[in-house]
Amino acid sequence: MLKEKVVVITGASSGIGEAAALLLAEKGAKVVLGARRVERLEALAARIAAAGGEVVYARTDVKQREDLIHLVKLACERYGKVDVLINNAGIGPISPLDELRVEDWEDMIDVNIKGVLYGIAAGLPVFRKQGFGHFINIASTAGLTTSPSMAVYSGTKFAVRAITEGLRQEAGDNLRVTIISPGFVKTNFVEAIPSQEIRGELERYRDKNAIPPEAIARAIVFAMEQPADVDINEIIVRPTAQA
Repeated sequence: MLKEKVVVITGASSGIGEAAALLLAEKGAKVVLGARRVERLEALAARIAAAGGEVVYARTDVKQREDLIHLVKLACERYGKVDVLINNAGIGPISPLDELRVEDWEDMIDVNIKGVLYGIAAGLPVFRKQGFGHFINIASTAGLTTSPSMAVYSGTKFAVRAITEGLRQEAGDNLRVTIISPGFVKTNFVEAIPSQEIRGELERYRDKNAIPPEAIARAIVFAMEQPADVDINEIIVRPTAQA
């Protein structure tokens, strides 16, 4: 089902994006990888190529609309189409609102919301012209509920849910739209948290309870493998132990 599909992935250099790239390439998809850390993209692309997979990559900062346009254009030029665009890039420097870390708030808005919108803006004209395509937006269970220190991060993920549902309703008969909301995943997410106390608490929770990014990669594959007339709209994947 996935052989020969062309899949564009943002935030592909680590975590969920990296796991998805490896699994999709293993299943025969052609992966087009975007992230800011070029050296990690190079290493990942080398692993995929060494295993016989097809891969290209480009440095991509999702805060820059032109970077998303370039990444989608690269996929079209190299492989002639785009079947799936996975808007995966996201950041979470969470903190209590009283700390007034406004620059962190702006970064989360720029990456988590505008980055998804820029991905949609780059992919949607291509999908319309082709007559097929699948957006997969990676959100978070923080888009379902919130807690202290999570207000802005949760707000961005609630926004992704609203944008994704609006896109689904506008997509029509030929385009598919999926949102995947992971719970706690073993990634480097907590490294960006400025508070040592909050970071330490979440690191301990992660090390005890979090699920591997491969679990989310499998959810992505599940959504992609459905027949063209079946649209998996929403998947929530949590650790069993997560409240």
